Amino acid sequence: MRTDEAEALRALADAHSAVLWRYAVRLTGDTAGADDIVQETLLRAWRTPRILSQPPESTRAWLFTVARNLVIDEFRSARRRHELPTGDLPETAERDRTDGLFEALLVEEALGGLAYEHRSVIVHSYYGGRSIAETARELGIPEGTVKSRLHYGLRALRLALQEKGVTR
Repeated sequence: MRTDEAEALRALADAHSAVLWRYAVRLTGDTAGADDIVQETLLRAWRTPRILSQPPESTRAWLFTVARNLVIDEFRSARRRHELPTGDLPETAERDRTDGLFEALLVEEALGGLAYEHRSVIVHSYYGGRSIAETARELGIPEGTVKSRLHYGLRALRLALQEKGVTR
């Protein structure tokens, strides 16, 4: 940018930015949005060199038209239509717990159909979060027996759930 263009743009901003800002605030009701509108208007004036050489009254009219069109464009934009003001936060979505409850009932019913030995090993290991060694110690059985009962118990549980229609 040449120095004469820079000076002309600076003079244009000094002469019109305050008035443009008040106009944009009146149109939008938003001071931050008005700052953006004025900045974009002056940027478009800088990109249109013929504006800097026009008489001041036509330049002012052009600036107000550009500012008005920017406000209208912003108002019509999809971003504006889909944005929610921060004062009106949307409700937090909660997951539907119905499926989880239904699955828990199915598993509970299937576990109830297992032999006590298999059920106790599965409950201690999976629901109690215990290791093989801890489960063996609590139940008073060897670790190899815990592994074997887990294997056959899980197989029986899988079969019981498949009979109830669970496919995964």
